[in-house]
Amino acid sequence: MTRKKVPNLFRYLALIPLLLLGGCSSEHFWLFNPKGPVAATELYYMILDVAVMLVVIVPTILLTIWVIYRYRASSGKGTYAPKWAHSNILEVVVWGVPIIIVAVLAYYSFVGTHAVNPWNPTIITEHPDYKNAKPLEVDVITTDWQWLFVYPKQNVAVSNELVVPVDRPIHFRLTSTSVTNNFFIPQIVGQVYVMPGMRSKQSMVVKHTGVYHGFSAALSGGGFSWMNFKVKAVTEQDFKSWVGIAQQSAAKLSYAEFTKFAKPTVNIGGKVQYFTDVQPGLLVQVIQNVRDGKLRYKTPMFLTENMLSDEFKKHAN
Repeated sequence: MTRKKVPNLFRYLALIPLLLLGGCSSEHFWLFNPKGPVAATELYYMILDVAVMLVVIVPTILLTIWVIYRYRASSGKGTYAPKWAHSNILEVVVWGVPIIIVAVLAYYSFVGTHAVNPWNPTIITEHPDYKNAKPLEVDVITTDWQWLFVYPKQNVAVSNELVVPVDRPIHFRLTSTSVTNNFFIPQIVGQVYVMPGMRSKQSMVVKHTGVYHGFSAALSGGGFSWMNFKVKAVTEQDFKSWVGIAQQSAAKLSYAEFTKFAKPTVNIGGKVQYFTDVQPGLLVQVIQNVRDGKLRYKTPMFLTENMLSDEFKKHAN
C-alpha cells in the first residue's frame, strides 16, 4: 500500500510550483505588476511570445508522449515499413508551422519594438491622452555609484531619488561619467543602456501614485549593489510642491561641485541630496568632458560586503 501512495504523493507535490505562480501578480513581482503603459506593453508582448511558442511546444510534448505510448514494444500497433521515404502531410507540418510561427513572431516583434522604442515609444507618442501633453524633461547622469536626476526647467537636481507626476509623459536624456550602466524601473519602463560620452533617451508614463524601485542592471564595480534609486510618483500638485521644497536647498550644482559629487561613492544608506542653481547644459558638458578625457576617476578596488576594508568604509561615508 505504501509503494502505491508514494507516486501519488510526488504527483501532488509537483503541483506546488504552479501554486507559487499565483504570487506573480503581487507587488514584489515587478515585471508582472506594471504601473505604466510602457511596462504593460512589454508584459503583453512577452506573454504573447510565450503563448505563440506554446502553440508549438505543447502539441509537440503531447504528440511525443502519445507516440511513445502507442508504439511501445508491447502494444503491437507499430507497422514495419522499410520502403517508406516521404510524406506530403509531414512536409507541410514540419515546414509550414515554423514558417507561420516565425512570421507571427516577426510581426509582433516589429510592432512591439516600435511601441516601446526608447527614442519614440508609440504607445505614448500616439496615445490620445499623451501626444499633446507637455512632457517633463529630466537629465540622468550616472557616476560610480550614484544617480543624479536633473530637472533643467525647474532648475533643481536630486541624487538617488526620482520624483515624477503621474499621467504625464517623462522624457529622459541619459549619460554616464565612467562605465556603462543600465537605467531600469521594472514596473514602469524597460531597461536602456547609459554610456559614457554618449547620450541615450528613454520615455515613460506612470499611471498610479506610489513608490517604485529603480536600479542599474549592469555590473559597474564595487558599489554596484547599492546603486539603487526610489521612484516617487505623485500628483501634479504634489510634484509642484516638491519642486518648491527642492528649490529651497542651499546646495548649488555648478560643474565644479558636480565633479566632487561624481567621485566614487558607495551609497550604502541610500542618501538623497538636493541641489539648486544647476549649471545650464550640465549633461552636455559632462558628455563632452568624458569624450575629451577630462572627467576621469580612478575607481578603487573594493572587497565584498563581508570583508569591508577601511578604504571601502571611507568611500561609503
